[in-house]
Amino acid sequence: MISLAGRSVPFVLARALAEAWPNDASRDELVQRAFRLKVADESLRARLRVEMGRLRKLLKPMALINATERGYALTPHPVRKVVVLARPVEEKHATLLAFLADGETWATSALGLALGTSQRSVQRALDELAAAGKVQSYGAGRSRRWMTPPLPGIATTLLLPAPLPSD
Repeated sequence: MISLAGRSVPFVLARALAEAWPNDASRDELVQRAFRLKVADESLRARLRVEMGRLRKLLKPMALINATERGYALTPHPVRKVVVLARPVEEKHATLLAFLADGETWATSALGLALGTSQRSVQRALDELAAAGKVQSYGAGRSRRWMTPPLPGIATTLLLPAPLPSD
C-alpha cells in the first residue's frame, strides 16, 4: 500500500494513468486533470515531468510509469490488472447527497453534525443542490427539512410494506 494522502497532484495523476490503463494518458489530459488548466504550455509540461518523476519514485514497488509518444503509461509489475475504486457519485456535494439518499428528511443542523461542518455551509450547499433540482425542502424556518425528490412515477405509498394478517 502506498499512501498519497495530502499529495493531490500525484493522486490525480495516478488515477488518470490507472483509468487509461492499459493505454497511455495524453500529456494534455494529465495537465488538465492535475493542474485544472485546459492549455498546456512549456512550464506546465515541465511541472508535469517533475510530478511524474515524483510519482515514479512513489509507485516504484508496484508499477513503472513509462513515457510514450503521446503521454505516459502505467505498467504494473508483476503483471496484474489495474482497478480504480471510485465513489459512486463524484461531485462537489456528494457526501451531502449520500446522507439524503435514504429518503428521510434532514434538518440542516443534523446534516452539519453528521458531516462535521457548519450549519451555514450545509445551507449554502443545499441551496446549490435545490437550484439544480437535486434536493427539495419542506417546511419553513427552524422546521425546514431537506430530502431528495421522490423518483418520478413511483408513489411512496407503494413502497410501504403491507399490513400483516392478524391471527
